[in-house]
Amino acid sequence: MASALYNPIGTTALITGASSGLGVGYAHELAQRGADLVLVARRQARLEALAVDLAEKYGTVSTVIPLDLSTADAVPELVSDLRERAITIGTLVNNAGFATFGTVLDSDEEREREQVAVNVHALTALTHAFLPDLVETASLYPHTAALVNLASTAAFQPVPRMAVYGATKAYVLSYTEAVSYETRASGLKVTAICPGPADTEFFEVAQTSGGKKGTPLTVEEVMRSSFAALDRSVTPSVVLVGARNALLARVASIYPRRAVLNAVGRLNTPR
Repeated sequence: MASALYNPIGTTALITGASSGLGVGYAHELAQRGADLVLVARRQARLEALAVDLAEKYGTVSTVIPLDLSTADAVPELVSDLRERAITIGTLVNNAGFATFGTVLDSDEEREREQVAVNVHALTALTHAFLPDLVETASLYPHTAALVNLASTAAFQPVPRMAVYGATKAYVLSYTEAVSYETRASGLKVTAICPGPADTEFFEVAQTSGGKKGTPLTVEEVMRSSFAALDRSVTPSVVLVGARNALLARVASIYPRRAVLNAVGRLNTPR
């Protein structure tokens, strides 16, 4: 793709949560742009099927690593494995994440711990581990390196009945903006992608249809917004996917916080 300003050809991209939904979308887009891949998720069979598909379509070499990122040793094991294989990461897509639905009072403590572990701890640890490689790649080969963190429109306000999810995505948004600022002189493209509800397995995993109002975004729409941002000469640190979602996020920042909280709370309360 000669016209693209983000051109990861000849580098390796690591994608977490690569077995479905947006993770598969990022795998296809990056493979099409010439990157080899490290595919990480819990479901090995899906990862292997994806690796075969990418190889047939794009000639991509994919390293499949089945891993549960909610466990304490997951990130150190992954980093050690890639170091042993002498794989240098030029793009990191922290896509893995999930939500639970229900009140904090009724929540399962262990499931909430796992949610924080995946959405926050793993993302932070992976970024810390691979950021030196990303910055070096960006310095040596301009426009080839990126850090993409999946946040959400849930990051812009508290989300009753999805309290932990909203809080974790607020962390991802704030953290990514800070990393973007700190690395701004390196040429590394750093962005937090903030889609609203998308046509993925997200709500099935959360065991709810709450929040899935209107027509969900397609994976293709999220990919277009993501890579349009990466193809800009100055990549924005925050990308809101969809005009309606961008408007709602801006409204949330303008209106009194209590009013926004009450509105979201009513929206997420089962009828």
